[in-house]
Amino acid sequence: MSKDLFQLMREQEVSALDVFPTKQEIKTHSETFAKNILDSGNYNLQELYSQALRMKEALTNIESVLKKELPDENFEAFGIKGSFRNGGNVLNYSEDEIYCKLKSDLDDRIDLLKLSQKQDVLDLYGNAVPKVSVTPRKSTLAITF
Repeated sequence: MSKDLFQLMREQEVSALDVFPTKQEIKTHSETFAKNILDSGNYNLQELYSQALRMKEALTNIESVLKKELPDENFEAFGIKGSFRNGGNVLNYSEDEIYCKLKSDLDDRIDLLKLSQKQDVLDLYGNAVPKVSVTPRKSTLAITF
């Protein structure tokens, strides 16, 4: 199955060599490609998904290595524009004593709010710590290989 998937992808790649598809066209074509495979009914979904993840990981690593070698300058090639941006500076807030104290107080308050979900709690000033509402996290599928 993964051999067939690779072969189909390769055929699409060869047929598109003369044209540089836009990002939206790539999205549309890849979604159509995936839907066509699913509509064919001739697949093992877990195997197909696993192979897609492997190919994604390989391409991500290739892209990362190549990106590190690019010079720090703007470029345009094969329908892609690259704009170099200087990373800038980040303030070191932790060097400020007042910031550190406020952050510590906030961290302590977070701990009290977490504890108040399980039991009644009073803060340092004798005030009851309220039970705040919760927002459920979106469920996900964890993948390892």
